[in-house]
Amino acid sequence: MTIRDCIAPDRNPNVPDIVLPNGSIDTHVHIFEKEYPLFEGRGYNPPDSTLNDLKHLHKQLGVSRVVYTQPSPYGVDNSAILKGIKVMNEETPGRAKGVCAITMEVTDKFLEELNDQGITGVRLNMDNIGGMPIGLDQIPELEARIKGLGWHMEYLFPGKDIVDLAPIFKKSTIPISIAHFAYQSAANGINSEGFKTLLNLVKDGNTWIKISGANRVSKTDLPPYDDVMPMARALVEANPENIMWGTDWPHPNKYEVNPNDGDLVNAFGEWIADEEMRKKILVTNPEKFYSF
Repeated sequence: MTIRDCIAPDRNPNVPDIVLPNGSIDTHVHIFEKEYPLFEGRGYNPPDSTLNDLKHLHKQLGVSRVVYTQPSPYGVDNSAILKGIKVMNEETPGRAKGVCAITMEVTDKFLEELNDQGITGVRLNMDNIGGMPIGLDQIPELEARIKGLGWHMEYLFPGKDIVDLAPIFKKSTIPISIAHFAYQSAANGINSEGFKTLLNLVKDGNTWIKISGANRVSKTDLPPYDDVMPMARALVEANPENIMWGTDWPHPNKYEVNPNDGDLVNAFGEWIADEEMRKKILVTNPEKFYSF
């Protein structure tokens, strides 16, 4: 199997038209640096996207804090995100958290060490090769092991699977998060079975959704993402306490075009016009969820 090379992110992020509230948190980023070996079973080759690149991005956007999400090309080697957390927190205490990937073979001591380094959850990525080393039947055991740490579970999966996965999510004994609108296509609309399932999960209160990755669910790869607005607003209306946002930088697993991240912030500003609601989504909700 040929492993494809992703395109790089836009290296010149624009300053957004809106000013983000103080303490804003980008809840979904990855870093890819050449010093860390890639997982042999990966599904794509990521673009070189360094910690310094990320710092420049957040300076341009006005983002203060960050949550690193373990990307599938590194498998269960969390070294890159642990470095990112460490460096940022040494510069500014309380600036960074992370979501890791693990196998069931890890020890409780190992989990405690990850917790001490700023990890707050485990990612189960069913959408990309290398991101799902744990079977669905093992989820209850994993939840039991990480519950005492106050961790959550983050899921990524093909959008069509949400109806079948919903019963698993509803049984969860710990909070869960889902990125990128749960990959519900904007073309299907807010009355589709998949999106209604997502709304019900969010209303139940144990599922947090990231209104990130607009370019992954819109009809078009580039803005204005007007077709995503009804989904964002419906989710906020369903449960404003459980909505978060992220850039998804450097937009891996894309091969033709990537948006400018300043445009993604502008799209968020159009979806969420109220300043207090912006603060809730960008600051208050992720502060609580990731224990900043």
